[in-house]
Amino acid sequence: MSTATEQTITLHRPRATSPAAAAPKNERWSVDAIEALFKLPFPELLYRAQTVHREHFDPTKVEFATLLSVKTGGCSEDCGYCPQSAKYDTDVKASKLMELEEVLFAARRAKDAGATRFCMGAAWREPKDRDIEKVAELVRGVKDLGLETCATLGMLKEDHAKALAEAGLDFYNHNLDTAPDFYGDIITTRVYQDRLDTLAHVRGAGVKVCSGGIVGMGESHRQRAGLIAELANLDPYPESVPINNLVRVEGTPLANQEPLDPFEFVRTIAVARITMPKARVRLSAGRQQMGDAIQALCFLAGANSIFYGDKLLTTGNPDTNADVQLLQRLGMGPAHQPPGRT
Repeated sequence: MSTATEQTITLHRPRATSPAAAAPKNERWSVDAIEALFKLPFPELLYRAQTVHREHFDPTKVEFATLLSVKTGGCSEDCGYCPQSAKYDTDVKASKLMELEEVLFAARRAKDAGATRFCMGAAWREPKDRDIEKVAELVRGVKDLGLETCATLGMLKEDHAKALAEAGLDFYNHNLDTAPDFYGDIITTRVYQDRLDTLAHVRGAGVKVCSGGIVGMGESHRQRAGLIAELANLDPYPESVPINNLVRVEGTPLANQEPLDPFEFVRTIAVARITMPKARVRLSAGRQQMGDAIQALCFLAGANSIFYGDKLLTTGNPDTNADVQLLQRLGMGPAHQPPGRT
């Protein structure tokens, strides 16, 4: 990746003219510039993030998305954070792909609960032709319910991406996970370019991209900035950017990882918002461990999407009533019709 032009970082003062807080669409962010954002005083960083956020979204609205594991466990990958890997001894039991009616039942419940996007996750390294045919049927069924559709199925070939697009898939999730220079410490069964190739296949098929990462896996401060740089410098950057806080699962290599400072997580949300101003920045895994106050700060920092429901693939998630009550306490509510990218 070529060296980016560093953005100027200056403190924002009352009554000063608004600085260029976000990179123009085609301008690239250097890791140095993003690291400088991370180092801003906390009030200054949140001010900038909230200013950018208000330019593109209603700051009182949050998108509700639901994630269903349609095929759980038995994955041949060795992602150090994942309890679905067949290489680790966790409580997750491998299962076959769910039947259409089971998935549609869950999708109807999600829609009734206020979700506008329904994401289907399958624990595969990469799907086979027969898998794509079955998932395409699921996509068509969920689309007929009036929901946006998203899938996360592992690495995706070009023809598979086209088949899902023809079925009506709106989004494909494939996280970059972390910075390129830390990636090999977390995963050895695929390389970083594999992930970038999948995103390129998805873009080429006309499907929107959902891609983010996981923080708190032992990465350095600069590597955290490196992850955001990779995402922000995709052309175009993802429409959805899930930021996950590591959920430490017994039996995985990262089970005993030291927890990330919660304010550093909020900073990551804010930096993602500044560098990808029109993206849905999703507060994803790890919400259950955050508490209401940190979640509220994440919304202030520019998060405007959450996974809604009591389970996120195989790990816990705040229940739906708690989410609704928290947003009500904050004077916020669901964005039933999320705006598209312009």
